[in-house]
Amino acid sequence: MPVKKKKHRFSVALGLWAIKRVERFLIRYSLVGDTPFLDASEFAWVDMLEANWKQVRAELEQVLKTPERIPNFQDISRDQANITRDDKWKSYFLYGYGYKMAGNCKACPETARIVEAIPGMFTAFFSVLAPGKHIPRHRGPYRGLLRCHLALIVPEPRENCWIEVGDETSAWEEGRCIVFDDTYKHRVENNTQGIRVVLFLDVMRPLKFPGALVNRIALFLIRLSPFIQDARRNQVAWEKRLD
Repeated sequence: MPVKKKKHRFSVALGLWAIKRVERFLIRYSLVGDTPFLDASEFAWVDMLEANWKQVRAELEQVLKTPERIPNFQDISRDQANITRDDKWKSYFLYGYGYKMAGNCKACPETARIVEAIPGMFTAFFSVLAPGKHIPRHRGPYRGLLRCHLALIVPEPRENCWIEVGDETSAWEEGRCIVFDDTYKHRVENNTQGIRVVLFLDVMRPLKFPGALVNRIALFLIRLSPFIQDARRNQVAWEKRLD
């Protein structure tokens, strides 16, 4: 095995070891529940998102007019190839772990403005699932973040398009947010003939001191990791190919 690849695998393994220990520490200081789904009303920014969802959807509809400009998720984050290998899950990034995708934000200025107003927003992108797409059970990377889906396009019948987190299941509703802890094993199925699109957000978990400080340090280090830097380079390369 090449030395570079060995170093990469070692750094990833070391990072995962450290994250597990940080997560156990953080949950002791969490200001919200330790459950698969969380009450969206606990988060003040949810009202703002839901109030502006039609503006976000209008910009999404413009993006969808040129689907060839939306990469497969695994084209940007190659580690996602563990759970998706086809062209049925696409991602249009505005922010990725705090890094701004300037071209996409310029194309969606209102959406960019809205997500930038969310305290602790780390990642924001349009997540597009094609008809018949199934995402198998998997675990999110880090418990210091919570995940939010603002439903923008939900195909009918709505009950056939759902997300399961832990042992709980929820269907999306256009204009409404679902907030959940993605470190619980979760899976998604779109058993309809239409596309499902959400504004996919990762937001810092509300924590009291010293958990909040430790979380900020951990997220700063995660941003510098090979996993994140590789995805950032892939996004930049994708945008250059489209110029």
